[in-house]
Amino acid sequence: MKILIHQTRATATDCAAALIADRLTRQPDTVLGLATGGTMESVYANLIARHQVGGVSFARATSFNLDEYVGLQADHPCSYWHYMREKLFDHVDMDPHRAFLPKGDAADAEAEAARYEAAILAAGDIGLQLLGLGLNGHIGFNEPTSSLASLTRIKTLTQSTRDANARYFERTDDVPRLAITIGIGTILRAQEVVLLAYGAEKAGVVAQMIEGAVSAACPATALQMHRKVTVVLDEDAASDLALRNYYEQVHPRVSDPSI
Repeated sequence: MKILIHQTRATATDCAAALIADRLTRQPDTVLGLATGGTMESVYANLIARHQVGGVSFARATSFNLDEYVGLQADHPCSYWHYMREKLFDHVDMDPHRAFLPKGDAADAEAEAARYEAAILAAGDIGLQLLGLGLNGHIGFNEPTSSLASLTRIKTLTQSTRDANARYFERTDDVPRLAITIGIGTILRAQEVVLLAYGAEKAGVVAQMIEGAVSAACPATALQMHRKVTVVLDEDAASDLALRNYYEQVHPRVSDPSI
């Protein structure tokens, strides 16, 4: 793993966006693996700003999102289809015919999961996978005890994950209990992974992910086995790392010029 520790959340976000933009510049037809959630909103805003000044194009890219809630139609305001259109797709030159998410309202969710996995394989797998990090160590909706070799499938969400996502719904009980998610094994097939985490509340799980034992109890630890992972952190998220001095020796901390 490459561990990049930034002074602020803003510079960490800019770094993650720059890694995506650089990949698209070098390989315009990249297959992107995209994530959702609060952490990604600032990343997508950064990419939109870069696109508006000609700094990045999505015109030749293909994208596969990590997950979607089972039972939600694409036009539901809490669906990830809706999120992606609102936060990124409607503001850049992404070809809508090459932007894919699982169909949460599919009549047969298991068949839809298998179809989505096959579509990723047919596209040549993910080139760059963007990830956030759940407080319980989940990546995508691969909750604790997920197989580290898992493929796209249906997962039952933990109560903690549903609680964390309840802010997007009217009531916690409205948060679906099931989701279609790309598997850990699918993520590990990506050519490269960029994971962004910030905030003191993530410090413990960040340390476990990077320095803890590889275990299904913390699905993100599987990334230790990937050949090219860049973890982008702010100082708060890095605060529990035992080997922090070493990481900063290898990749000196990035200062925010506004401070």
